[in-house]
Amino acid sequence: MKRHWIRQAAERIGLFTTVLLASLTLVACASAPLPPTESLNMARESIATAEQAEARRYAGAELEEANRHLTEADKAVAAERMAEADRLARQARVAAELAIARTEAAKAAAINREMGRGAEALDEEMQRQGEQP
Repeated sequence: MKRHWIRQAAERIGLFTTVLLASLTLVACASAPLPPTESLNMARESIATAEQAEARRYAGAELEEANRHLTEADKAVAAERMAEADRLARQARVAAELAIARTEAAKAAAINREMGRGAEALDEEMQRQGEQP
């Protein structure tokens, strides 16, 4: 009789443990995933760097695209669509980095044009000096 009672208790404990583990698994699956904080922060930093580099002046479309993606990423986080938020944050970062690159290229081109004009002026001055007796 005692063995039968022990066997029933063991079966109940096993059943209880199984139900408990299944419940914990369901709770773990149901909890909201964490937001992509690192991707969002990197996107924000890239956008801030682009703005400091005057990207609005030289690469406004790319900067606007970056801001648009970041806004959509924030909305996705609010809606608990974390994979989408991560993708959008990464797109925002790429667009901001493109804005930075285009800004740097535009600034370099402006410097090259200015240096070319300076060299032409110097050439003209040297020719005038060479023509004078």
